[in-house]
Amino acid sequence: MGETDGSSLRVHAFLPISHTNGPGARAAIWVQGCSLGCPGCFNPETHSPAGGQSVDIEALLARIMALRDGIEGVSITGGEPLGQRGALAELLSRLKARTDLSVVLFTGFSWAEVTALDGSAGVLANVDLVVAGRYVVARRLARDLRGSDNQTLHFLSDRYGADDLRAVPMAEVLVGLGGEIVVSGVGPPRLDGLGESWALSGWGESNEVRRRA
Repeated sequence: MGETDGSSLRVHAFLPISHTNGPGARAAIWVQGCSLGCPGCFNPETHSPAGGQSVDIEALLARIMALRDGIEGVSITGGEPLGQRGALAELLSRLKARTDLSVVLFTGFSWAEVTALDGSAGVLANVDLVVAGRYVVARRLARDLRGSDNQTLHFLSDRYGADDLRAVPMAEVLVGLGGEIVVSGVGPPRLDGLGESWALSGWGESNEVRRRA
């Protein structure tokens, strides 16, 4: 995964309101690019570093700011967010400076790997909760924001605790006005009968986020 120049983030999809990617109503951002390739990953289309769109940090921040009266936080997932540490650190630093929104970060790296990554401290400084570890199909859990039971939770502020995570639904299925379907969460149902029509995603206002976990 290649780092951006720090002024933009490569984004796969943006969901303005989600209730399954952290406590309360949250904006969810799926970054593009992941080199880990966990078998059984629900979002394999996020893996290629060439996919998605390069989005200016200020443009992304403006979109979040426009939602802040209706959300309590932002969740960053992917893809692998820590593959773009410089840009992500910049986004979260600006977000925390301008709002009191919480931040939940999902990463496929183990906690030991996270803390060993150059530049990770700049990201973690503005994160309230990290869900760390690769998804392992044989250890599927699908609750408390963990897809599998090897994944670990790291509360980096006093914003949330274990009880908050137990209240998060394991999945959500949303149907947009245009008939698009959004599937998200740590235990999303498989809707394979719908074929490719439910597997589209995008950053832009006119694009449809069809399947997200």
